[in-house]
Amino acid sequence: MSFENIEGKKVPTNDFKIIKDGSLITLTNKEVFAGKKVVIFALPGAYTPTCSSTHLPRYNELANVMKSEGVDDIYVLSVNDPFVMDAWSKDQEAQNIKVLPDGNGDFTQGIGLLVDKSDLGFGKRTWRYSMVVNDGVVEKAFIEPDKPGDPFEVSDADTMLNYLNPEAKAPESVSLFTRPGCPHCLRAKEILKEKGYVYNEIVLGRDASNQALFAVTGAHKVPQIFIDGKQIGGRDDLEKYFNM
Repeated sequence: MSFENIEGKKVPTNDFKIIKDGSLITLTNKEVFAGKKVVIFALPGAYTPTCSSTHLPRYNELANVMKSEGVDDIYVLSVNDPFVMDAWSKDQEAQNIKVLPDGNGDFTQGIGLLVDKSDLGFGKRTWRYSMVVNDGVVEKAFIEPDKPGDPFEVSDADTMLNYLNPEAKAPESVSLFTRPGCPHCLRAKEILKEKGYVYNEIVLGRDASNQALFAVTGAHKVPQIFIDGKQIGGRDDLEKYFNM
């Protein structure tokens, strides 16, 4: 399996079906590409491990920095139907990323990156890649190497940001443990949003157990907040961190 160089080529002209306000509508090719500089990253499937744990979340974290470098929109593309892509995006809380459901694989086939993953029960899917598209023309493409499995080496968000501006500074990475109904957790998230941070929320009872909370943080109370791997602590500690 080998992939041709797509840089300098026009993207396929097909339209996309998306979910908006609960209804299935058409997103035209012109609406996506005409007169815009967009970043697209493509992945094998919604809800799959690497896509959900790393690929999408990191693009969501770096989206605002990329937009400050002249990018109009950032899209995640997969050969999945619009309903799956919409549900996955909401589940991931990827508010900075738009979805391009390529349900029939037309766009992916047209760009030469449709592959057969029948051995996994997936059928036809997209190879993992990312690209910058300027007014419908591929400016730069990062296509994963031809290796067995699902390589993830060059289509990541940090590689893309480095291409857009090698001097650009990535925002601090933030994660916090929370519990449903916790007012201190809600306030901590409000503070992070006020400061412009995108965070990864680990909800006890859904994403992790109380035992996991203690094993990772040494604490039983929530929230527990980490910034760039450093444990900040709870809400009061977060306010002190920001000198509030």
